[in-house]
Amino acid sequence: MKTFLTAARAEALFTSHLATGSRPSFEAVDDAIRIAVRNHQGVRGCAADVAGEYGDHPEIAAPRMRWARRLVEELYAARPGHRRDRWALVA
Repeated sequence: MKTFLTAARAEALFTSHLATGSRPSFEAVDDAIRIAVRNHQGVRGCAADVAGEYGDHPEIAAPRMRWARRLVEELYAARPGHRRDRWALVA
């Protein structure tokens, strides 16, 4: 389950407005993920946009996903049992 949540959060963060390489706060990341999931009609929409970016611009997509994954892993690991974990299950 944790791997799915991490991947879903990273995909949503990838599609967010936050700049690659930035070091936003937990609250900024959490808000950006929530907004991205809503704007893309769920985590499947985020995943579809990520896939499209890898197809169109792999040289940009790979570093952005590494940034998003690293940020999600760092910020959410520090907050076990975060209450918004259920959003990622909405597809």
